[in-house]
Amino acid sequence: MNIAFIHYHLKPGGVTTVMRRQIDAVKDSCRTLVLTGEPPRGDFPADFVHVPGLGYTDPDRPAADPDRTAAAVCDAVSARWSAACDLIHVHNPTLAKNAAFLKILKSLQARGMKLFLQIHDFAEDGRPSAYFRDGYVEDCHYGVINSRDYAILLGSGLKEKGLHRIFNTVETEALPSDEPSSDRVLYPIRARRRKNIGEAILLSIFLPEKEIVSITLPPVSPVDLKSYMHWKDFVAQNRLTVQFDAGLGQDFDHLVRTAKYMITTSITEGFGFSFLEPWASGKFLWGRKLPQICSDFEERGVKLEHLYSELRVPLDWIGKDIFFKRWNACLQKNCMLFGFSLDPQEVRRDIYEKLTDERDKRRLLAALPSVEAKVEVASGIKVNPAEWNQTPPAERRRVAQATAQVLSTMAPEERRKITAAELERPHMKAATLLLAPNTVQGLMNEA
Repeated sequence: MNIAFIHYHLKPGGVTTVMRRQIDAVKDSCRTLVLTGEPPRGDFPADFVHVPGLGYTDPDRPAADPDRTAAAVCDAVSARWSAACDLIHVHNPTLAKNAAFLKILKSLQARGMKLFLQIHDFAEDGRPSAYFRDGYVEDCHYGVINSRDYAILLGSGLKEKGLHRIFNTVETEALPSDEPSSDRVLYPIRARRRKNIGEAILLSIFLPEKEIVSITLPPVSPVDLKSYMHWKDFVAQNRLTVQFDAGLGQDFDHLVRTAKYMITTSITEGFGFSFLEPWASGKFLWGRKLPQICSDFEERGVKLEHLYSELRVPLDWIGKDIFFKRWNACLQKNCMLFGFSLDPQEVRRDIYEKLTDERDKRRLLAALPSVEAKVEVASGIKVNPAEWNQTPPAERRRVAQATAQVLSTMAPEERRKITAAELERPHMKAATLLLAPNTVQGLMNEA
């Protein structure tokens, strides 16, 4: 079987690594050729042909001609094999890194080429600058790298027989040697914004004293760099124990071998290598879980239940109006970049109000261990019943109101756990005066 692979470039990175492993997997049963817009900087495990029209669009150069580029691909294939090419396997074709790419693929189809399009990253997943306005290629097979994307494309109308899950492979490295472990907590990433390093910095505050979060590489894009420099300044100003650019001066394998464990706080991933590779290197993983990505791994026995999937923040800490203003501006900006609009009233009524529903606060309160802890979250005031009489009246009323709110939202089984001694505390007594008489009586009976 003759298979030609296409990608914009062969620079080091996730997609190039996947291509290398795919080529290695079929080398004994298939003949392969790679067509790329930018050749590799070093060795590559297959023959390749440089077709400039397949590379990223360069604003300083004329755009690639779709038909000429398609003809160049066909000529390269014909020169390689006297028999026909059975399949062209195209990686990440729906990212508009090359403005003519979809037209090139459609031109290849018109020349009789059979296409298999493997999607690693969706422009629709928060990347409006890489979004095509043109319709995607039809009458071909698509491949995705996780079950979430599989379900999305099925729901969008693709036929099951033409859609395939192509999970990436993870190389199992030799377990670390007996090198002494450092106190390094490694976050092995290039610090793009989606890697959410602000949350990694937050985690660093809760680590034992000697442990230090180490972020391996800086980002490249100007937008990502601006955010990255902000976090570096924040860490310096607050004297936090976080190391940046750890991978610039040290060998990556050494960093992994000597790390105490690894973390991830990413908020969006394609396949999710970060949830598997630490274990393959013999390292414990802690941090944020992406349930839609991790479900594939957990169904196959990978244990990730110790990771968290959300950080609950009371809206009162930010202010509902302030949060809505910034959230809505971000939403409307991204809608505009994707070429559609949302009615502001509809956004507030149907999306935002549900997003910030009081049930979120109730879930947060329910997770706290005591009435005092719940009241402190609801009021923002440290509860100290012993100093109740010295507390200013306005502050006492705020605590009482918060306590009343907490009591009224607690489930009956929670209220039954309140002891008589707790009910005698001043803020509890003041709170019951604010509640309806029947609610107070019910509370006392349950307690």
